[in-house]
Amino acid sequence: CGQEFTPTRAMQCACSIPCSIAMVAKANAKKAARAALDDRKATRAALDAIKTRPQLEKEVEQEMNRYVRMRDFGRGCISCGRPFSPGAIGGSCDAGHYRSKGSAKHLRFDPRNLHGQCKHCNDYLGGNPTGYRVGLIAKIGIKDVEALECDQDPRKHSKDELRAMRAHYRSAARALEKASP
Repeated sequence: CGQEFTPTRAMQCACSIPCSIAMVAKANAKKAARAALDDRKATRAALDAIKTRPQLEKEVEQEMNRYVRMRDFGRGCISCGRPFSPGAIGGSCDAGHYRSKGSAKHLRFDPRNLHGQCKHCNDYLGGNPTGYRVGLIAKIGIKDVEALECDQDPRKHSKDELRAMRAHYRSAARALEKASP
């Protein structure tokens, strides 16, 4: 009969007993689905609560790299200026660090240090640091590049900070996804 079931009006809104039984079954299925969804959310939250710092750092890095690839896709490689080709096998755009994670682990999540870079420059030319510096100066200016090069302040992010960073970059990447045609 198409009317919504409410437990207090079960007999009033049903046109017959089979209709009433179907409405009750539908309401019970909705409750079960909601309970299953709540259970999955609770399980996901419990699993997230026991993640280690390295696991969270890896997730932040994945979300940040995704965001950087989407942010810089139309701009081309920071090192050589080559445009990215969307149909390339394995993708054509990496999120390359100006100061590598090995030499400057404290800058791993600094957005000034991470930009879109072609696979050739990032993988085969070791990051192409000279081209990267030229492109970075053109993008953010010499003052910020020198500040980035001189930055030696150690950073140790808490688990809550890492979760907040992960959420920030995930939502920023989703916003860019929605904005792109």
